[in-house]
Amino acid sequence: MRIVLVGPPGAGKGTQAVRLAKELNIPHISTGDLFRANISQQTELGKLAKSYMDAGNLVPDEVTIAMAKDRMEQPDAQRGFLLDGFPRNVSQAEALDEVLKNEGIKLDAVLDLEVPEDEVVKRIAGRRICRNDSSHVFHVTYTPPKVEGVCDVCGGELYQRDDDSEDTVRTRLEVYHTQTEPIIDYYKAQGLVRTISSLGPVDEITTRALHALKRDEDDEKK
Repeated sequence: MRIVLVGPPGAGKGTQAVRLAKELNIPHISTGDLFRANISQQTELGKLAKSYMDAGNLVPDEVTIAMAKDRMEQPDAQRGFLLDGFPRNVSQAEALDEVLKNEGIKLDAVLDLEVPEDEVVKRIAGRRICRNDSSHVFHVTYTPPKVEGVCDVCGGELYQRDDDSEDTVRTRLEVYHTQTEPIIDYYKAQGLVRTISSLGPVDEITTRALHALKRDEDDEKK
């Protein structure tokens, strides 16, 4: 299957992308991973992207699209892929359609993870990170440390990242509504969108997603 995963920040896209890709046996293609891989390997695209980033500028869509195209052409992506963080706007969605059309393939589904805005703010603004090891992550409501402000694992100080503050989260949501959310209507016009609730236990959300995607497979067999 060829899937695009969309949803606001805090919807759990990263978690669900990894789980779904494993269940469906297709590669998880993340924009962040693409940038890091191309920059660390010093590919021509990576060098170009880094030149924009070092200058404090946004990387142009055409560079992002070229990276995604190159990754989708790799052998492990021939039977399908899950795109996470791309496309990020309608122009990227149109470019992706053109790339796939040229390859004689098409998307099977666009999975939209739906979550109320107040829940997004609660999820992100409640995160606390260990200063000693950023992989030690807690949440003031869902996974609080045994001692407030202290990491259970190593005893390090827990802090809130600047981009996790409520004001910053709401700004990120506004950017999502303005730039990325319009791709949902774009794909709805193609009959590709499958919207599921991203509330509840992680396993339940994965099950909902797989059921939504299985409907597409069942329809193809009819």
